[in-house]
Amino acid sequence: MTLGSRRVVLLSVILAAGVVRSTSAIGATGSSQAAPPTGAPAGYAITGVAVVDVEKGLVRSDQTVIVVGDRVQRIGPRAAVPVRKTLRVIDGRGQFLMPGLVDAHVHYADPPVFGRMMIANGVLAVRDTGQPNESALALRSALNSGTMLGPEMLVTGLILDGVPPFIPQASIGVRSPDEGRAAVRKQAEAGVDQIKMYSRLEKDVFLAIMDEAKRVGLKPIGHVPESVYVEDAAAAGQRSIEHLHGFGKLIGRLLGEPVVLKTGGIGTDIDFWPRLAEVNRDTLRTTLHHIAATGVVVCPTVMVFKAQAGLTEQAMAQRTYPMSDYVSPVIEGYWKAFWDPSQRTLMEKTWPPMAAFVGELHRAGVTLMVGTDLMMAGVIPGYSVHEEMALWQDAGIPAADVLRSATIVPARFLGRDSRVGSVAEGKVASLVLVRANPLENIRNARQIEGVFLRGRYYSHADLDQLLKEARDLARH
Repeated sequence: MTLGSRRVVLLSVILAAGVVRSTSAIGATGSSQAAPPTGAPAGYAITGVAVVDVEKGLVRSDQTVIVVGDRVQRIGPRAAVPVRKTLRVIDGRGQFLMPGLVDAHVHYADPPVFGRMMIANGVLAVRDTGQPNESALALRSALNSGTMLGPEMLVTGLILDGVPPFIPQASIGVRSPDEGRAAVRKQAEAGVDQIKMYSRLEKDVFLAIMDEAKRVGLKPIGHVPESVYVEDAAAAGQRSIEHLHGFGKLIGRLLGEPVVLKTGGIGTDIDFWPRLAEVNRDTLRTTLHHIAATGVVVCPTVMVFKAQAGLTEQAMAQRTYPMSDYVSPVIEGYWKAFWDPSQRTLMEKTWPPMAAFVGELHRAGVTLMVGTDLMMAGVIPGYSVHEEMALWQDAGIPAADVLRSATIVPARFLGRDSRVGSVAEGKVASLVLVRANPLENIRNARQIEGVFLRGRYYSHADLDQLLKEARDLARH
């Protein structure tokens, strides 16, 4: 079984049972310890804070930010913004206020744990990229209404794939262009936010799906099918490419190796990645410039490959892998059942060139978006977003650009930039207060002092409480 096949088997089993623990979590907003106290303030004034402007890549020092309800009401120099007595004052001196982070590729399978972990790590919006419509839409409704504790969510719902689909429980299998168009209309009528495509689609079906998605006003995203070259997919209108699918074939072709387009597989080009260093850089950059010109966005999810390279049989058996206290028995059971230790060597060889390639994409002007493939083995909710960002910075991407790719870029791509993605008057107050400047080093975004989720403030003590609750929930 190929690496990609094992991955989709895992996801198939997870989705066959629907979203793990989602039913019991609907309506549960959190513990009494994390809830707003009686007599909560009319709003908040964060005084003396440095506001991170992610769009301009600069910091505005000594600002006062007024939050009323779920919105940022006013931002201005501390000396010029009056603070009403009804507001709770948060001393922001020596701290930095940045937008909430976005994980643009998740499979939100354990909401009670995932939600708490996301908030505690400053991840305040997610895109779920594949599960049955009923569970996806219920999750989106519960999270976005605030009846479930966790980040805001957008969803793709069912995946559009060839026949038979890799993940039958969460896919619509389509054989022809007409069936592909009908599937897009079905998803649009269901109310999903984007259309996700998968690896087994025939090229003519793939093109029909993208054309119909454009007609109904939904972005087509997902895997580049095995039947299509990555540059052709981008030129034809695929709006986001997940997991660097298709770029391995590009490496193979630039090396002069025979690359055969076919259907039926997934991730069949992974063996080319360790040979990235052999590719002529000028030729690679010219090709990537052409791809960038199409406007396609790439969501690399390098972290999932690195995480799987770091797992060992001993660590899995003894629960000594990183952050194991936050992994529930159900989730760990899926990891153990379908994680393949024989792939460790391949992952060790694959993730470093993938990370380096993300740097090449950035330098070629390709728009990047942070995602983690949460639910796959070794990926930890919220925490892995920071790991992904650190990998990008280590690949030579400036911290300011990495932060944009985790805030304003996905907000725009998801059509939510009028609400979130930057610290601005009138936008939703989903913000993160950190103790060091993330524009100087993206790892500073981990130093979280407090979080606003739609205007509700979580202090450092509240975040510690959420982490404790996540650990307790993960044990059951």
